Amino acid sequence: MSVTVKLNVPNISCNHCVMTIQRETAGLPGVEQVKADAATKTATFVLENDAALPRVRETLVEIGYPAAN
Repeated sequence: MSVTVKLNVPNISCNHCVMTIQRETAGLPGVEQVKADAATKTATFVLENDAALPRVRETLVEIGYPAAN
């Protein structure tokens, strides 16, 4: 069963940020869908299960967009 997770990502400031987050996380194991939004500074992920979330968080840190929650 899929899980939807919405993360606050304060470093999102433009469309380039959005595209980087989507490009770098979309291919991760367990990630079914990703949508980042510069206006709300959030990234929403549809994951196969909760087990995929730690890798998503790690990747966000690695690319300079750590989640605040």
